[in-house]
Amino acid sequence: MVMTLMVLLALSVVLFLISFFRQDRVHLVEQELEDLSLKFFQETYQIKKRLQTLEEEFMVPGADPLLPDSSGERVPVNEIVKNQVLALFRQGLSFEQIARQSALPVNEVKRIITDAME
Repeated sequence: MVMTLMVLLALSVVLFLISFFRQDRVHLVEQELEDLSLKFFQETYQIKKRLQTLEEEFMVPGADPLLPDSSGERVPVNEIVKNQVLALFRQGLSFEQIARQSALPVNEVKRIITDAME
């Protein structure tokens, strides 16, 4: 009986010492997850900064090709936008609805439709 206790005690000491030298796999997985999370948040932050920069550039007067600039000159409307306006008109939408969907002034929508009918 004493011999069995001595063997078990020796075995527990050996296993205890081995546990210090073994790599903790859970710790490695936690570290990888933390690294991935950090990379994800960094990339998200960079994307948000780029988006903010693009939004600021888009809001600069004269930078939007669909809106007239402050000089009062009429900026030519893209052919794709014209086709979109005409398709919406054929679907029966009002000038105001078309203007909202195409981000054009109502008078520009009317001009595009009038020019297409001629």
